[in-house]
Amino acid sequence: MSEKKTMSRRNFLGIAWGGSIALVFGQAAVALLKFIEPVSAGGFGGSIYAGKVEEFAINSINRILAGRFFISRTEDGIIAMWQKCTHLGCAVPWVEEEGQFHCPCHGSLYNEVGEVTGGPAPRPLDTFPVTIKSGEVWVDTSQPTERSGFDPSQLTDA
Repeated sequence: MSEKKTMSRRNFLGIAWGGSIALVFGQAAVALLKFIEPVSAGGFGGSIYAGKVEEFAINSINRILAGRFFISRTEDGIIAMWQKCTHLGCAVPWVEEEGQFHCPCHGSLYNEVGEVTGGPAPRPLDTFPVTIKSGEVWVDTSQPTERSGFDPSQLTDA
């Protein structure tokens, strides 16, 4: 007659714990791969639709949440500026009452075209290329442009 093999409690628990740990590490690996996967177009790091030109009033600042940037429309054109402070990278809000961007972290101040007007920031806000197609404003957030100052050539005709 053949002997039946039985699994001891110790072996069963060892297999169960090993399987559970393998499952947890497998899920962590999938999450890591999803995290490092490149962003598709339409989100930050790609081409973002900001709106129609007529939606941006002259001498106005508009925040575009999907792209993490501001659209500033002057009398001469449109400029898209990254909301990231050039000092230490804090998100810089537009403060309507002050008529300027005011970094809450260390007090850097920027005017409506991103030039530094006060505080420790070493240079103006970075910009993104703006394209106007059929009256629609598109901003390419894949490559921010560092600048040392404002020049009217940085504006896109609206």
